Amino acid sequence: MKFQSDKLYHIYNQGNNRQVIFPTTEDYLIFLRITRKCILPIADIISYSLMPNHFHFMIYADQRCLNLIKLGGITIDPITNGLRKLLSGYARIYNTRYQQTGSRFRQKTKAKCLSEIDLTPANPLQNHDYYFNCFNYIHQNPLRAKLVTKMEDWEFSSFKDYAGLRNGTLCNKELAVKYCSYHPESFLKTSYKVIPEEIIKKFF
Repeated sequence: MKFQSDKLYHIYNQGNNRQVIFPTTEDYLIFLRITRKCILPIADIISYSLMPNHFHFMIYADQRCLNLIKLGGITIDPITNGLRKLLSGYARIYNTRYQQTGSRFRQKTKAKCLSEIDLTPANPLQNHDYYFNCFNYIHQNPLRAKLVTKMEDWEFSSFKDYAGLRNGTLCNKELAVKYCSYHPESFLKTSYKVIPEEIIKKFF
């Protein structure tokens, strides 16, 4: 998809055939280092969660996404290009580490624009609630997958940063305050709020 300025997006992809893409702690860290290099210069990350066989990002696209890039005979936006570089760069390192070949991820990375949901009587959610729920949904992924019993115990998401348990610099907390109702003093309580399954199935 073509990313637009001043909009929030939920971005996710998974391993081919749902295969594990992060076998070790070092693999998670490699992916995050490439993320810092490929995504942060062209977009703001609000939250993220890396799972054994997939990942989630919530990002904010600003004016930087309008600086289109020409690649051969096509023109793409910087975020699309950044995601391409992230996945291909990680795949190259992974394949070298494990003596494999080919792509590690599904061909198309999903990017859902959170700023363009259908606000109809049948869908009473407001954008504010949608951002808040997506923010929590991303952090709740390891808990829902039963990888941990507390979100505080999962090392590979932005949860610890928002909970004040780690001084991470990958996420823009000011945007989380603005769009996702983030308040440090209430974060632990609100982040465990149960998201109705009908909301998850329909929107995430």
